[in-house]
Amino acid sequence: MNDRLEGTAREFGGRVQEAAGNLAGDTNTQAQGLYNQAAGQAQQAAAQFGDMVKAQPIVASLVALAIGYVLGRLTA
Repeated sequence: MNDRLEGTAREFGGRVQEAAGNLAGDTNTQAQGLYNQAAGQAQQAAAQFGDMVKAQPIVASLVALAIGYVLGRLTA
């Protein structure tokens, strides 16, 4: 849950940073804001995925096994 909260805070901070860059006309600040938004969203997604694995470990293991099998067949 902590990662999800941190991701939300980082995404929000990125939005503020992007808006400040837009206001000042600073493309570097805008880019940093967009990067922080994307990183925050990725952190939220990773936390959600981790929660799903903890809630259903057998299903997650079977999905991972199936993906590994398919990738193995495609690369062999």
